[in-house]
Amino acid sequence: MFWAMFAIAVGFLGLLVLGILTVRVFVAAERLGREVSEAARRIGGAAEDLERASVGAARAGHDAGL
Repeated sequence: MFWAMFAIAVGFLGLLVLGILTVRVFVAAERLGREVSEAARRIGGAAEDLERASVGAARAGHDAGL
């Protein structure tokens, strides 16, 4: 009888550990998603800045007769 109770307790503890790890993975995945979103937004802004700068440089080169 002791071994059956012990097996049930170990099984319950195993499920508890798996549940805790699942929550931690979920939180880490959400955090990573937010960071990727922020990085994509910053890359988009940098691309727009680069495009504006290249248009300005091309216009300046054209005006200078290059």
